[in-house]
Amino acid sequence: MDYIQHLRSMVGHEKVIMVVAGAMVFDSENRLLLQLRSDSESWGLPGGFMNLNESVQETARREVYEETGLTLKEMSLFGIYSGPDKDKEFANGDQVSPVQILFCCQEYEGVLRKDAESRDIAFFHLNELPENLFLEHRIMINDLLQHKEQPVIG
Repeated sequence: MDYIQHLRSMVGHEKVIMVVAGAMVFDSENRLLLQLRSDSESWGLPGGFMNLNESVQETARREVYEETGLTLKEMSLFGIYSGPDKDKEFANGDQVSPVQILFCCQEYEGVLRKDAESRDIAFFHLNELPENLFLEHRIMINDLLQHKEQPVIG
């Protein structure tokens, strides 16, 4: 049983604090990597929930690899996002109060590949982003475009 299943077996659908880590990955043309999620049909940054015995850096690297096939090299902290305006309720009724940690990365290895969570994966110029972006990720990308001092605390 994984950590989230174990936790949910004890608390049911009650709101819990969960750590989420991901990355804004840029290619050599400074295009941003986004994935079209198969569950929501929305574009977003690769990332996901932290496992037990994992650092936030390991979480970001694991999630990006699982969702895109890319192995991240050096990363820098972009920002930390939390607060009641970030709270979510999933379709199954699970409630979370996420603490989202986002890194930037411009060096990686591998070839893009889709997994079960990804309908599509592509790099986008920052002035040509898809319309159907996750709201939370749009806020993070806007922070990048506005050149906010890093790390952003949002």
